[in-house]
Amino acid sequence: MVLLEKQWLLTTMTFAPVAGALLILLLPKKANNAVKWVSLLAAAVPLALCWPLVEGFDPAKGKIEAFSFVQQIDWIRDFNIQYYVGVDGLSVTMVVLTALLSFLCVIASWGFEHWHTNRGIKGYFALFLLLETGMMGVFVSLDFFLFYVFWEVMLLPMYFLIGIWGGPRREYAAIKFFLYTLAGSVLMLIVMLAFAFTVDGNPAKDGHQLCFNMVTLMQRTNLFQGMWWFLAFVGLYIGFAIKIPAFPFHTWLPDAHVEAPTPISVILAGVLLKMGTYGLMRINYSILPEQARDFAPMMMLLGFVGIVYGALCAMAQIKGVPRVNSQTGEHFIERDWKKLIAYSSVSHMGFCMIGMAGGTSAGMAGAMFQMWNHGCITGMLFLLVGVLYDRAHHRNIDGFGGLWTPMPTYGGITALAFMASLGLPGLAGFVSEALCFIGAFQASDARPEVLWGYGDVYYRVLTALSVTGVVFGAGYFLWSYQKVFLGPLNPKYEGIKDVSWREQVTLWPLAAIIVVLGVAPGLYLRFVTPALDFLVQHQLRMPWVVKP
Repeated sequence: MVLLEKQWLLTTMTFAPVAGALLILLLPKKANNAVKWVSLLAAAVPLALCWPLVEGFDPAKGKIEAFSFVQQIDWIRDFNIQYYVGVDGLSVTMVVLTALLSFLCVIASWGFEHWHTNRGIKGYFALFLLLETGMMGVFVSLDFFLFYVFWEVMLLPMYFLIGIWGGPRREYAAIKFFLYTLAGSVLMLIVMLAFAFTVDGNPAKDGHQLCFNMVTLMQRTNLFQGMWWFLAFVGLYIGFAIKIPAFPFHTWLPDAHVEAPTPISVILAGVLLKMGTYGLMRINYSILPEQARDFAPMMMLLGFVGIVYGALCAMAQIKGVPRVNSQTGEHFIERDWKKLIAYSSVSHMGFCMIGMAGGTSAGMAGAMFQMWNHGCITGMLFLLVGVLYDRAHHRNIDGFGGLWTPMPTYGGITALAFMASLGLPGLAGFVSEALCFIGAFQASDARPEVLWGYGDVYYRVLTALSVTGVVFGAGYFLWSYQKVFLGPLNPKYEGIKDVSWREQVTLWPLAAIIVVLGVAPGLYLRFVTPALDFLVQHQLRMPWVVKP
């Protein structure tokens, strides 16, 4: 079958969900079960195709020319824009993560009728599948114009999914998400055009041909010199940092997470945030390596601040944050379990930042592994919060207590997710965080013009201080677990039901991944390390990696 041939594999994985969305729009208005099954089958296609993708992928191909499953077709020939897709070690695992979480979130969305909303189920699932196509396209695109199109395609469905099916402040959260992301997209567009007009996309033709081909741009890094290109790097960094979100561009995230439906929070944390760090690796580090070297100390500082700041904000949800209801003017103390996990995402994505700032093989591998682990662990945590919210209709940490007794399965799975997120040895989160710390600590820029000659200790001091994020993480996770599951049972929840079979189907695959990769991290790292080693040693070339 043509669609299963090697060159068509990524295209099939990318567009199968949107084909399902079109089919959903043709179904009768009240055919809820048909909508669910079509959505599940459409999301199952990319997941099923992950097997031939992983089986046929050769991790040993580390050079920038050695992408797998490549398909390259002229799209807008007059402007040298192509439909150019492929995967390497940076993107193949992100494609798998997107397919897995999207499939699990469709299953989690089958409880749509219990969300107490009269808004259309057809629109929800159609937009969700369109969102999956946008996310998948970002990770497989090798043409910058195509990358940008998929980046924008992802924006609109997420805006509507939060703004229509979200919580009480959904409009505010959706608009804030849209404006932040759109601002970053504008900066990205400006730099994309600068690349296109600087590099000749086809020297064999007369006149300057626009260049959007990322592989060609990676091979022309010598053209990107001087202050203007440093400003271009900063513009791209801001665009991607908003998506991570890195401090101080993070303020849209807690609102979006709190107001979004549970499956959308999972996608937001599990996939969308990874698009930011992936963009930094694929574009900033691969195309502008000289500017990346100059910006590394600032990225290290911002990563450290994000780790500590996010952790302290999460801790504040345990103590309680004074708030005022914008509609009634009523004062209240906020102890929101979902917001705690949202702020923990800011902290944990900071580990990726310091690993990338280190620019070593260990640091980059740790950042990639942390992206994967954060997607699985935090996605699992948001699913768990959603389980409790569907039953209690609130997320107040102090409003529960003793839930282990009526919900032992739920309590056990939550304990596993908490232990993985706080970095317990033997679980996947520990390995990725340790690699990020090792990679950042190895950085040592002794050049006298850098940081007044203190570059050799700068990275080590900030790495040591960043470890406090792990301590804070243990604090807010263990305290919240104590308040929700231990102590006397709240009489209101004596009859509360444990996790259903459908909810367990969404949780156990992620739990298994967390345990297996904690014991055997090489199962993941073997896919990413060759490409990352090439990036570190032949493109990025940090001063402490390439000795004079």
